[in-house]
Amino acid sequence: MGHHFDAATDHRGTRRVGREDLDQLWQAVEDARLADSRFGGGNWKSSSVATCLREYATPLLQGTYTEETGKALFRATAELTRQIGWSAFDAEHHGAAQRHFIQALRLARAAGDIHVGAYVLTTMSLAAFLRGHPSEAVDMAEGAYERAKNLPGGTKVLSFAKLAQARAHARAGEANEATAALVLSENLLDQARPDTHPAWMNYYTRERLATDATEIYRDLGRSRDALAWSRQADAMPADRYTRAVGIRLAVEASVHLQNDDLDQGLAVADRSVRLLSQVRSARAHGYVHDLTTLLAPRQRDKRVAAFVEHTRRSLPATS
Repeated sequence: MGHHFDAATDHRGTRRVGREDLDQLWQAVEDARLADSRFGGGNWKSSSVATCLREYATPLLQGTYTEETGKALFRATAELTRQIGWSAFDAEHHGAAQRHFIQALRLARAAGDIHVGAYVLTTMSLAAFLRGHPSEAVDMAEGAYERAKNLPGGTKVLSFAKLAQARAHARAGEANEATAALVLSENLLDQARPDTHPAWMNYYTRERLATDATEIYRDLGRSRDALAWSRQADAMPADRYTRAVGIRLAVEASVHLQNDDLDQGLAVADRSVRLLSQVRSARAHGYVHDLTTLLAPRQRDKRVAAFVEHTRRSLPATS
């Protein structure tokens, strides 16, 4: 992975790179995203995507192509590399994740594609936030937004950057900043027209925003808002987005528990565990382990003890 890319130019190499190669790369990106959402990043190293990058994409960069094809090639490889980085992050392989993110930034720069670069930077912001560095995450998300805000066609990318920023502000307890960023994120997403945003952002929908907003308001201690957003996110299909739905249910369960609604909390927590037991994601399982910590003071309650035991069986510490 040690290539240094400055900018895509035409390149003469062993094989000619054409439209079919690019279509195949984007198909790999789509497959990677679906596999990651449904099954988690636990097998990121052995995944077909990592193999695709190693055995297919990297050799293509050594091929013969025009400048225009080169840009398209770097763009697709950047997104593939970012997706592998995210799967590695999901499995808590943080060093590998960081290396892939930085490589993806380089590829985006070589493609001259500011949207892809901003998207990679937003992913890095999410990683920083999830690792407990909210102020660093705010700076990265803001940087991604500033970089892309004057370009046409990037409304979804900008919305996603503001959503990441809102999550980081909320985790830092900065309520006004968090709500302002979330409102802007919503407005941007509402403006996004399907024909203008990049196809690799099709997954980013109103339900996806609602999923993250549930956690934002939970972190701000606004339980009524958190539960209202969680209802909006209900339309997201759990068979496709197993991990995201499972995480949101764990967050919703924690809101019920903070409201002292044990019945509702345990019912929703059970749904979360049922989904997340199908997913190899150390990150997602962390949300459930947070629930068992919240429940610890009530372990005398039979139902709580049963839930904790069931969770221990369904979700081994990490896989």
